[in-house]
Amino acid sequence: MAGKTNVKTPSKPLTEKELLAMPEKCYMNDAQRAFFRDRLHQLENEILTNAGATTENLRETQYVPDPADRATIEEEHALELRTRDRERKLLKKVQQSISRIDSGEYGWCEETGEPIGIARLLARPTATLSLEAQERREIRQKLYGD
Repeated sequence: MAGKTNVKTPSKPLTEKELLAMPEKCYMNDAQRAFFRDRLHQLENEILTNAGATTENLRETQYVPDPADRATIEEEHALELRTRDRERKLLKKVQQSISRIDSGEYGWCEETGEPIGIARLLARPTATLSLEAQERREIRQKLYGD
């Protein structure tokens, strides 16, 4: 991964504004990796907390004799379970991203080896492709299917 420079991690975490203001030659330095590691750990904890809350909600369900009320409750549970399933998939990506930070691969496109970019990683911290590579992949999927 060409262009990596190591800058000492500051005692206080970077803000998004400071992160975006850093020069390109500092791409994926220690401070930036620490910023994204923290952000990914926060996301991981949030997902795990939501999963625990869902488990508790499903356990606390009481029998409701009215069929309409029961149907509403079942629909709410189904929606919550679908949401948790999406979060389960996201959790896997978050954990893979943390591993990529630890291995030094985070922030670099899997296809081209080019920088993904700070702005894209702020918007989608689990991104593994640059914007251009992602667009090419989506066009191929549209043309040729999965």
